[in-house]
Amino acid sequence: MEAELLEISQHMGRFAPFDGLSEELLDEVAGQVQVSYFKAGSSILELDAVHQEFCYIRSGAVEVTRRNGELYNLLGEGDIFGHFSLLRHSRVRFPARALEDSLIYFIPEAMFHQLCEADEQFAEFVEVDRPRLETAVESQRKNNDMMVTRIRKLLTRYPVMVEARATVQEAARQISESQASAVLVLDKPENNPRYTFKDSEGGYWQVTGILTDSDFRTKVVAEGLSPDTPVGEVAGRRLIAVQSDESVQEAMLCMLRNNIHHLPVMHRRSPVGIVHLSDIIRYETQSSLYLVSNIFHQPSVECLAKLAPDVQAAFVRMVHDGADSQMVGKALSTIGRSFTRRLLEMAEEELGPPPVPYCFMALGSMARNEQSIVTDQDNALVLSDDFDPALHDEYFATMAKRVSDGLAACGYTYCKGDVMATNPKWRQPLSVWKGYFTEWIERPSPEGLLHSSIFFDLDTVHGDNPLVEELQDLVATKASKHKRFLSAMARNALNRTPPLGIFRTFVMEKDGKHNNSINLKRRGTAPMVDLIRIHALACGSRAQNSFDRLDDIDRTQLLAPGVSDKLRYALEFLSMSRIRHQVIDLEHEHEPDNNIEPENVSSEERHNLKDAFQALSNAQKFLKFRYPLTSR
Repeated sequence: MEAELLEISQHMGRFAPFDGLSEELLDEVAGQVQVSYFKAGSSILELDAVHQEFCYIRSGAVEVTRRNGELYNLLGEGDIFGHFSLLRHSRVRFPARALEDSLIYFIPEAMFHQLCEADEQFAEFVEVDRPRLETAVESQRKNNDMMVTRIRKLLTRYPVMVEARATVQEAARQISESQASAVLVLDKPENNPRYTFKDSEGGYWQVTGILTDSDFRTKVVAEGLSPDTPVGEVAGRRLIAVQSDESVQEAMLCMLRNNIHHLPVMHRRSPVGIVHLSDIIRYETQSSLYLVSNIFHQPSVECLAKLAPDVQAAFVRMVHDGADSQMVGKALSTIGRSFTRRLLEMAEEELGPPPVPYCFMALGSMARNEQSIVTDQDNALVLSDDFDPALHDEYFATMAKRVSDGLAACGYTYCKGDVMATNPKWRQPLSVWKGYFTEWIERPSPEGLLHSSIFFDLDTVHGDNPLVEELQDLVATKASKHKRFLSAMARNALNRTPPLGIFRTFVMEKDGKHNNSINLKRRGTAPMVDLIRIHALACGSRAQNSFDRLDDIDRTQLLAPGVSDKLRYALEFLSMSRIRHQVIDLEHEHEPDNNIEPENVSSEERHNLKDAFQALSNAQKFLKFRYPLTSR
């Protein structure tokens, strides 16, 4: 093959939808390409003109508009256009012009249709106009077996079940005869339809709890209960379960997050089995989260700190195994929660039982289940309104310091903004926290907006969960009713913009240490999380995770169709670019950070980054129109 045709073939083979074609088809395409040059500002495709060629951008930048002149897309090297015309009677529906001097490859219509016939993925790509960024994200997701292995594959038999009125002796006998290690407790359905199912005889039952062999030792034998005690009085009423189509990895995260070893598996509302942590560990022996089970067996801070290198190793292995950002974020957040919970357990062992109920809550990325390997501490204490500072604060101040110092020893640096439970301001009874949140929402100020962006991502780590749930409910119900607060949050979110200059070139950092680089957190994932949070607050979402919030936003139709999908793919790609960069740093024994140098990433990734930043930029522009400034 001639050198020129080889260069064309190799260049096109780097970008979707050509990257999936065989070499023979690529060579055939290259042999039919016609090359044209367009000066900046010149028209490439005129509206309603007859058009019989498929267009590929070799270099330059192209602006594609709708019939009314509104911008449809900005394209760069490796992008395609003109295919809608070929699929719809060869009339131009989306005019295109060169934004800068551009070199365009024109592929004949006959060759275009041949490619559609010969390659199903090519046809799907052009027919649905799938963006390159979506293709990149979906391609990576397909490589992740952890996300597609369902927990139902680990089930070998139906669960043992007993009625709540059955005696503990009868339950123990059934467990022994079945060689099981746990029994599900059934009762007549209550008002809550969750986990209510119909049995084979037509009766209705609700799964209300679980009793394990460990419970028999600690709750029955050790407490000296009578063998005639009803199991309903012993089993807990808060059932933690997963659906049968959840991934194995998600099931394990659920068990580790809640510090349980038995997990009921449901098909919709019906129980279909129980998995034990050892079942999952046997199945996923190479799991990057295996170390979490070790955290709760460590007797001291020094022993916990020795696990810090294992966290980095688990992070690297997970990324190499093909986990996406959601799985990495959930895993690292679970690890962080486990360290925190173990430190709280050790503090209670040394200090004695807490004088009043409390809940230690995570904030920021840990609350959202979006932590990366580069993270600091963001936490607070919500105390019962029975809290008396003179009587109780010494206990909780000591506990907070032990947890904070312990986390620092384990690799979680102190928060530079002092958003930690060691700060008396963030160690308050529930009524004070409600006052904080109400003040920030009803009377927004610069300081209050900053606090809102931190504290409105909140979740329980350890303690009395209802204390935190009340705060989550307050935010979900109150924020959506205060337009001035949403407007102020929207304006605040525009302070961090994506690093795009004219013609979609990158704008580099100029801060000395990271000169000529891009901070993917400060300029990418953080502003994306901010704008998603605002939309979630507006629609009353109670979700904390950004991807879950996008699901809630979708259901309310707050955004135009397809917009949330673009945000989802952009957030995923930016997050994974940041994560992969941190893995490279660790493998080269460098301190991981959030900065990348565009010249050190592939051409394809640079283009995908531009697409992601462009999606963020478009979404930010929409914020000020969706949440206009209101009068006082």
